[in-house]
Amino acid sequence: MNRLEQIMEISTANNGVLRTSEVVSKGISKTTLAKFVEEYNYERTSQGVYCSSDVWKDEMYLLQLRCPKIIFSHDTALFLLDMTDQEPLQYTVTVKSGYNATNLREAGLKIYSIKKEFFELGTVKIKTPFGNEILIYNPERTVCDLIRSRSQIEIQVFRDAMKRYIKRKDKNLHLLMEYAQKLRVNHLLSKYLEVLL
Repeated sequence: MNRLEQIMEISTANNGVLRTSEVVSKGISKTTLAKFVEEYNYERTSQGVYCSSDVWKDEMYLLQLRCPKIIFSHDTALFLLDMTDQEPLQYTVTVKSGYNATNLREAGLKIYSIKKEFFELGTVKIKTPFGNEILIYNPERTVCDLIRSRSQIEIQVFRDAMKRYIKRKDKNLHLLMEYAQKLRVNHLLSKYLEVLL
């Protein structure tokens, strides 16, 4: 198998997406990658990330590749966790406090920030509708985030998400209470749960 075929194999395994770092880690030069990108009409979507022109672009996945220090949260997590029927009009992500999110805001993303010690609390990998893995918060963390940001969330979306969470077979109320304690929303959560349970 020649180098171009090797690159094509990597692209196929990644649903038409190539990362320079992955190609180089397989012992293939950047020059060979550049030749491949030109020959097969791949589009540069961000630094070190190329996408085949004949595949649907998975914006969430490409965003995660471009900005590995973000976690999809709030409305976007609700949609991916099947806790709402509303597809988000803009992606919502959480970053560590102090992260410069200017470029993300300019790209139309909704940004939340949190202290570093809580940033990775409740992260899970989930597949996008295109089948690529991205990092989001689990249902318990997402419920806590909704309570923390309740003034910025539509009340109907909030109620629907809470009802769907309670109906989930995989819900973990113990974990939910643990997260709520850490994120200091346990009193509010208790009030909502009293109404729903």
